[in-house]
Amino acid sequence: MDFKQIDAFVWVAELGSFRAAAEKLNTSQPAISQRIAAMEAAMAVRLFERGARGIKLTEKGQELLSHARRMLALRNEMLTVAKAQNAVRGTLRLGSAETLVQTWLHHLIEALHQKYPALVVEIHVDTTHVLSSQLAAHQIDLALLVGESHDGKEESLHLCDYELAWVASPALKLHGRRVSVTELGKHPVITYPSASLPYQSVKTLLTQAGIRAPRIYGCGSLSTIVQMTCRGIGPSVIAPAVISEEIAQGKLCVLDVENAPDTLRFYARWMSSSDDHTVRTVALLAQRIARAGKGSHK
Repeated sequence: MDFKQIDAFVWVAELGSFRAAAEKLNTSQPAISQRIAAMEAAMAVRLFERGARGIKLTEKGQELLSHARRMLALRNEMLTVAKAQNAVRGTLRLGSAETLVQTWLHHLIEALHQKYPALVVEIHVDTTHVLSSQLAAHQIDLALLVGESHDGKEESLHLCDYELAWVASPALKLHGRRVSVTELGKHPVITYPSASLPYQSVKTLLTQAGIRAPRIYGCGSLSTIVQMTCRGIGPSVIAPAVISEEIAQGKLCVLDVENAPDTLRFYARWMSSSDDHTVRTVALLAQRIARAGKGSHK
């Protein structure tokens, strides 16, 4: 017994004739008769009574009709789910913090291109503060940023963690020994923007070290932070994962400081809705990529 037979059974019962069922299923009347006969033979029951006035369901046929309808409904539900898995298409407005752009975002974009060629991705790179506002205003569909959501209208998924470190140019002669936050506070400290977690963490550490008026240069551009640090303007607080090349070339040194800034915890966040399949699919893919050794740096 197959679904073609069950389809024929249901439509003959619904429409009251083999001819009408054949037209509905775009086939011939003999084909419908053969399907019904095969179904009856498989179950060893008669489904219809044939008479001069037409056909009608037998008592057993009436009993089986509700089961057949449920089987067709389950088949349709299964096909819907199967199609939904491949329905990742359209345009996705993806917001990302620059730290992820500098580390593993390109792996995500490559994977999306290969797995979902019908999906067009618009990439918006900005600070967590701005991305969070854009998400709330529905200006982007998915945000990859620092911090879990506390908005009941949003959903979030943990991606990866990046430790922050004190970094400086060798020209400042702060490397190769234990350095206190007090000594670091004699210089301007360069880090992420004032609304960011690293900025607030640096400010707290400097204040606790007795620096009354700490000079903190907040910047939303990682490349600018790196350039200013390389030029010896001051030490910076940044994720070493984004400056591995500069560290390897000796342009920057990770400092030995007792008090380390807070770790950056990145999340995928999106507005909860009944049609968020594409966004959720991309968020889960981002999580797999981040956790496959491309996004965890401790």
